[in-house]
Amino acid sequence: MLVSVLVGIFGISLLVIVHEAGHYFAARAFGMRVTRFSIGLGPVIVSHQPKGSDTTFQICAVPFLAYVMIAGMNPAEEVDPKDPGLFPNKSVLARIITIFGGPFANYLAASLMLFFMAMFAWRIAVTEPMEIATIEKGSPAELAGLKPGDIVVEGNGKAVKDVKELIAVTRDRGGKPTVYVVERAGKRLLPFTITPNQNGDRGVIGVTPVVKTEVTQLPIGEAAYKAIVLPYLFSIENLAGIWSLIERRTTEGVTGPVGMVKLVAQQGEKGILPFLDILIAISVALGLFNLLPFPALDGGRLMFLGYELITRRRPNERFEATVHAVGILFLLGVIALVTLRDVVG
Repeated sequence: MLVSVLVGIFGISLLVIVHEAGHYFAARAFGMRVTRFSIGLGPVIVSHQPKGSDTTFQICAVPFLAYVMIAGMNPAEEVDPKDPGLFPNKSVLARIITIFGGPFANYLAASLMLFFMAMFAWRIAVTEPMEIATIEKGSPAELAGLKPGDIVVEGNGKAVKDVKELIAVTRDRGGKPTVYVVERAGKRLLPFTITPNQNGDRGVIGVTPVVKTEVTQLPIGEAAYKAIVLPYLFSIENLAGIWSLIERRTTEGVTGPVGMVKLVAQQGEKGILPFLDILIAISVALGLFNLLPFPALDGGRLMFLGYELITRRRPNERFEATVHAVGILFLLGVIALVTLRDVVG
């Protein structure tokens, strides 16, 4: 149990370190002075400042999360307009790229993990033959006498090899008696006449397939395609989920740090591939969440920088600092709420 929790903490912390590293490398690329790169929170256990570097790298007592400190970003700091190493003294484009660097790093990490998984250990769900795993109670399949373990080999006069072909032959048969041929224990039974129920826009008989997983290696082109497209599709799904939460005015389904650690720990117990699966999903979610146009998030900072880019005027620093402070308080409240729910649950 302890090992699983440590694995979960390591996984989440790794993704946050990647995020902060994105900010760090972008800032350094534009000559900004990064004073601190911290892994973890609380008292410092180990620290090191390389010779000739402005950055102190440190590991803290609570090795969870991470942060970087870029000179001039703190509203309380006094800004010397002649100091070229300060964040506010750089061009608006340099500041935009620096802020965007964190979410970009998370998307890049997710894409790289997907690419290498696709190249060396891509899992494919196989439902051939169309073996029945479960049957819905009271469904047409149950009423007709089908049983788990039966293999559907034909429907409506057409051969059925997998669940997609079963769906295809059943889709337009809602309310219409349809003949299905089934094998049981290696023997082909007499045909079953089943009338599928109409479920939305398609007919269903109420069965789920046995799903087997095969591990394969994809060609480099297909691996690259998945590495680019899948994070985009995950983001669309996440946005749909966020919009649903807003419409329902609820935080049900929102997971805090404790919940994420539990989730990563559970997947880590199942093996390296499920562990990478959840890291990819959380990395995309972390990148997307930080891009949301909300105060205190990277997306909130990008909104102010966008205003500056369009109007060629900097927003009032005190107003911007106040907006971000309110945003931080709100986010901390939400995090506390969902964390309490995760712990109690």
